[in-house]
Amino acid sequence: MYKLLLCWRYLCTRYIALASIISVMLGVATMIVVNSVMSGFAHEMQSRIHGIISDVVFESRSADGFMDAEWHEEQIRQVAGDQIEAMSPTVAMGAMLYSSHLGAHPVQLIGIDEKTQSSVSDYGRYLQHPENRKAMSFKLREKGYDVRDPQGGPESPERKQLGQSGWVYRREAARIEKFQQQFLKPEKPKTPAPAPTSGPAADPFAGRQTPENRFDPEKDEHTGVVIGMALASYRTSEGEDRFLARPGDDVMLTTVTTGQPPKESSDHFTIVDLYESKMSEYDSQLVFVPIRKLQELRCMIDPTTGVGRVNVIQIKLKPGADGNAVRDKLQKAFSPTLYNICTWRDKQTALLAAVEMESAILNVLLFLIIAVAGFGILAIFYMIVVEKTRDIGILKSLGAPGRGVMGIFLGYGLSLGIVGSGVGMVAGLLFVRYINQIAGALGWITGRPVFDPKIYYFYRIPAIVMPQTVLWIVGGALLIAVAASILPARRAARLHPVEALRYE
Repeated sequence: MYKLLLCWRYLCTRYIALASIISVMLGVATMIVVNSVMSGFAHEMQSRIHGIISDVVFESRSADGFMDAEWHEEQIRQVAGDQIEAMSPTVAMGAMLYSSHLGAHPVQLIGIDEKTQSSVSDYGRYLQHPENRKAMSFKLREKGYDVRDPQGGPESPERKQLGQSGWVYRREAARIEKFQQQFLKPEKPKTPAPAPTSGPAADPFAGRQTPENRFDPEKDEHTGVVIGMALASYRTSEGEDRFLARPGDDVMLTTVTTGQPPKESSDHFTIVDLYESKMSEYDSQLVFVPIRKLQELRCMIDPTTGVGRVNVIQIKLKPGADGNAVRDKLQKAFSPTLYNICTWRDKQTALLAAVEMESAILNVLLFLIIAVAGFGILAIFYMIVVEKTRDIGILKSLGAPGRGVMGIFLGYGLSLGIVGSGVGMVAGLLFVRYINQIAGALGWITGRPVFDPKIYYFYRIPAIVMPQTVLWIVGGALLIAVAASILPARRAARLHPVEALRYE
């Protein structure tokens, strides 16, 4: 009982211990907030990467791909069919995109099956038209593109240009172009065609387009294409999105054909939607077209059978399935010289490892704050032992054993750790709970946003509290507080009552 009583009195009367309590509290709260925010960012980043790349990727090492995707899918199901939920064939190839508004850009051209692509990835979730998110179509919509970012909600700024996209915008742009060609450009002098000098009479209508086959931008569209938001727009300093190209505009894509030697192949496409995953690496590079059209463009269709070649099969696993185990099974079943089989994490190993390393280093640095508090507890306890030498001698002369005296200081250190880490845990969890409101208040006070959506492409700070992380932070703080009190406690326990009371 005397140990608890003395610990309580020291805790209530020794105000110098508040410095240690505050240090422990700040260290615990800071680590909880930082780990929660980093967990939120890592989760958002991984979910967006995983939204592009399926669970397992089965790809050809040759750019020409392989024939008969259905046969390959059947072989894959024979190896790991009990763990596979869906598959989708894909053709991926580098290309060059050009339009009068965008200029020329190197892109990654991906041919997808619009019926199965959304079953293996989150492709549909990142489109800007609500109907395309439900059922993807490479046809231009009349209107209805989201004015606000569907991932940002009502807090995101309006995109008025995107709201005016679709056939309404295409028809208006075609009328303006026709007007400019008809009234603003000078007419070229007409020169009569030379009469044939020999042979049969030439057809006067040869080479002319008839009304049936003439392409009219007001009524017709090319094959649909979906381009990334970062490629089609830019963000101003005021946080407003300005579009250089939007649904309804035409672009030209140039790639190379298969075979030896490869030849240049180009065609015109109509933008039918925009893709925004919030990963600039993808939003500025990826361009999606129908897989059959890309196979035709690259001459990947067998003229005798009509079957097209593909170079990637994306595999979606059932919930709870082990991607690494499925990858290992497929690697054993298929030749490694012909096929490369990997998981989505294997595709982004360097990026994910860098994030984990950054998180580990940051935790070590932040934990030094609690270590500093531990040295403060050590110094304070040594001072208390020197100051209370007489009192310790009286206790021991009254029969208090060395373990009892040692227990007083260990209990005092534990109580400091409990109070500091407990208050820090509550403060950290409350800060995480209201972190967006706090960031908004700080932005209002300073006049600058603390969390700028123009940089991070998030409208709210993502934060995820991991209970196991909170437990090891609080446990580590308690351990440091107790460890810092061991040496002073041992010194107090070793004091001999005669030596302690000699000069009293």
